[in-house]
Amino acid sequence: MGMLDGKVAIITGAGRGLGREEALLFAKEGCNLLVNDLGGSFDGSGAEAKVADEIAEECKKLGVKAVGNYDSVTDFNKAKAMIDQAISEYGKLDIVVNNAGILRDRMLFNMTEKEFDDVIAVHLKGTFNMTRHVSSYFREQGKANPDLGVFGRIINTASDAGLLGNVGQTNYGAAKAGIAAFTNIASMELGKYATVNCIVPVARTRLTTDATPTMVGTMSMKDKRGFDIFNPTNVAPMVAFLASDHAIKITGEVFRVVGDRVFSLIGWTTYKQIDNNGEPFSPQILAERVQEELLKGKPKKETLASSLASLM
Repeated sequence: MGMLDGKVAIITGAGRGLGREEALLFAKEGCNLLVNDLGGSFDGSGAEAKVADEIAEECKKLGVKAVGNYDSVTDFNKAKAMIDQAISEYGKLDIVVNNAGILRDRMLFNMTEKEFDDVIAVHLKGTFNMTRHVSSYFREQGKANPDLGVFGRIINTASDAGLLGNVGQTNYGAAKAGIAAFTNIASMELGKYATVNCIVPVARTRLTTDATPTMVGTMSMKDKRGFDIFNPTNVAPMVAFLASDHAIKITGEVFRVVGDRVFSLIGWTTYKQIDNNGEPFSPQILAERVQEELLKGKPKKETLASSLASLM
């Protein structure tokens, strides 16, 4: 018995890296799949249908049904068609994993409008497109058959580049931080029908090697036990768990997943406040009190570098 026996899932960007490992593990756990991948390079250029088809064939060898899809998640109507294709193929849809992504890294003062727009389109709008259409389906099914309960599963993919920040990635970071916020609100709105959670993977993929050559050494490192910390296979089990019935009570959460560790993350929270005894602040009073009172003793922010260093 697999944890996902009889389920149907769409995984976007499933031709390589994290998406590939997610698709293969879902198949091992008994899930039928629509494997979506445009087949482009890490920057989104080009297209090759065989990338999705090859993974679909691998999944079928594991005893499930699988079909490839080569559409871009940036297209609102094609995202809807993807949902419709899965339902037509298998008679239902239980799970959507939003994993597709590209990189167009550039320092802010050199970034073009297109470099910003294209990254936002794949990550943030793509997550919206897929979630928008599947949420309508989940709601329709849930209203027609209340006995289904919270049957739908949506798993989004964020990044520490957005939650912690990373130089040269204002476009990517903004999209990924937006996905975490999107997850939080979507979980509130879909609570009757589906869980919505978010993973923050730290793994060796084209986005952390091919697109970022300076990270190749780090991403290839093993710990003192010889454990391959950044192998993308380490991330897939958390996604499979969140897609399963065992995670029915978990929603609106953000989890960092790396190596043999899973972290529960908390977003923006109030640290401290100051007040002015019922009177509006003046700029002069704020100049005296913000640094000395409001920010004094504030914990040092976690950074991408410190997060990675803690794993080694």
